[in-house]
Amino acid sequence: MWGIPTVLRSQQTENKQNWAERGIRLREVEIKAKRPMKDIGVQKTVFDSLVLKENIALSMADVLTFNSSIFVKNYGRATLSTVSFRGTSASHTQVTWNGMRINSPMLGMTDFSTIPSYFIDDASLLHGTSSVNMVGGGLGGLVQLSTIPADQQGFGMQYVQGVGSYRTFDEFLRLTYGDKHWQVSTRAVYQSSPNDFKFRNRDKKENIYDDNYTIISQYYPVERNNNASFKDLHLLQEAYYNTGKGDRFGLNAWYINSNRELGRLTSDQSDGTRFENRQREHTLRSVLSWDHTRENWKLGTKAGYIYTWMAYDYKNDKGNGDMASMTRSRSKINTLYGQVDGEYFLTEKLLFTAGLSAHQHFVKSSDKNIITLVGNRAVVGYDKARVELSGTVSAKWRPIERLGMSVVLREEMYGDNWSPIIPAFFVDYVLSKKGNITAKASITRNYRFPTLNDLYFLPGGNTDLKRESGFTYEAGLSFAVGKDNVYTLSGSVSWFDQHVNDWIIWLPNFKGYYSPLNIKEVHAYGIETEADLALRLAKNWKLGVHSTFAWTPSINEGEPMSSADQSLGKQLPYVPEYSATLSGRLSYRSWSLLYKWCYYSERYTMTSNKKTLTGHLPHYLMSNVTLEKGFSLRWADLSLKGTVNNLFNEEYLSVLSRPMPGINFEFFIGITPKWGKKK
Repeated sequence: MWGIPTVLRSQQTENKQNWAERGIRLREVEIKAKRPMKDIGVQKTVFDSLVLKENIALSMADVLTFNSSIFVKNYGRATLSTVSFRGTSASHTQVTWNGMRINSPMLGMTDFSTIPSYFIDDASLLHGTSSVNMVGGGLGGLVQLSTIPADQQGFGMQYVQGVGSYRTFDEFLRLTYGDKHWQVSTRAVYQSSPNDFKFRNRDKKENIYDDNYTIISQYYPVERNNNASFKDLHLLQEAYYNTGKGDRFGLNAWYINSNRELGRLTSDQSDGTRFENRQREHTLRSVLSWDHTRENWKLGTKAGYIYTWMAYDYKNDKGNGDMASMTRSRSKINTLYGQVDGEYFLTEKLLFTAGLSAHQHFVKSSDKNIITLVGNRAVVGYDKARVELSGTVSAKWRPIERLGMSVVLREEMYGDNWSPIIPAFFVDYVLSKKGNITAKASITRNYRFPTLNDLYFLPGGNTDLKRESGFTYEAGLSFAVGKDNVYTLSGSVSWFDQHVNDWIIWLPNFKGYYSPLNIKEVHAYGIETEADLALRLAKNWKLGVHSTFAWTPSINEGEPMSSADQSLGKQLPYVPEYSATLSGRLSYRSWSLLYKWCYYSERYTMTSNKKTLTGHLPHYLMSNVTLEKGFSLRWADLSLKGTVNNLFNEEYLSVLSRPMPGINFEFFIGITPKWGKKK
């Protein structure tokens, strides 16, 4: 169903969840409405299942890179990948999984390279003000990720084996069982690779000499990305029990075991065999849920637990073969989570919602090679606990079919610090039923508190940081047209304007290390557009096209931080002003050809925006192409798929001095035995 307009996809996702509740009237109310009540005024991007299940090698970072207007900052495959909306930073992006916020309490961000797209059944983006409906602190927006029941009768299995360049192996297995009440699923993903691709190092030059040892020419050497291997294992266990009378119980448990090396910087002149740069991680995320649905109201409760152990080691050869440990960082995070949500339809035109969530974090972080003296006591890190509360109430009203209005009030507490009331107001109006032309507008004031690393990291933490706050204004238009079994076309354009006070940014200081500070004011503004086309070309031919474009300046308009400050009026570091994506899928019977393209404009690495060799990263284009063939046999469904990544062998950098692979290839074979039947 790739290529279905965003508006229709959102309704289909909502409707699929509704029918799972066995036709309860609460959901019938929303089905009757052409626009779900929850989506009044909301700018929302919903990804269909075909995009999420494209191939097992994809992480959610890859999905977002080629299918959304948000910026994905990528250190390379299986290394840190963060996302940011509308010129904000990664810590301004909130991320939830099955309702539980999974942003690191230390860093405030989420590594999307550790989220296999095959583990996600439902994904959506809430841009800007829209995020206040679900969470606070999303000054840029919210990424919602979740799993859903397999909807299986009897036993089922799916297995996919992938082989790629640089001896890369990807394996996916899913076992399912379902009956009238139960849906049970076990998924596993294992990925490994030496990741030792070749690249041309533009940060080094080699000399060519004549017979008299006179330099007659120079060239950029071709090097190999040594010491960059990875091995990642993901296990996901799900179990759902539906009473058939409006109650559903669920369990989701996700385990990650990751062992990754970080390759040398392109500017590193040392011998690549004489160092080790490794990150290891063990993470468990688990959620228990109960959804209780009645005629015109619903109650949902969740309880969860997250455990993360992370180790980072950097070792260097002292010259005699003895590896000296330069960094020995260890972090342990325990998070307890609880949430209660309620919905009540007073009438078919008036919906009230309320919710309360709590996250209790216990964080211990240390680097045994960095010792700070506090009085007569040696300190190697920090050991802190912090509770985070978030409560919300909202009223959504549709007085007439064309008009919808919503008011949201949210309150948050981090530690012993309370935010002022976080208000948001949304309105949408159908200008024309012909074409479903809808105007939307919203306004909110949001807050984000410093992370634990912002406050306590050694060395560099700043306990005097202020919380960030900002007003955001949005307005936009959307449309959706179509003709049954011929075509559907939809699109949207949104303008936003955001002023953030006390923006937190990490910058180098005179002591030789980075430390966070507040910028007085940052002005982020711009335009986001999205368009979808699904077209039946002939009896067995179908074409789907999806495109996005974003113009997102993010300008420092605060007071000078020092007499030498050159950042005023300049774009913030690592924020592209322009980004765009284009995806096209051509299908003929069981054949499918997919082309994906993305573009990021130049990004600066310094607040001064100097265009030196290390001060900026050039713009780049990226193209991938995939050809797939499906086979339906009596005993199983088979699929063969070949992918060419970086089709035009683009030389590019997403992060300064981190090499990226050129053209590379992947091949996948999948098998789904016909043991059970889908409902």
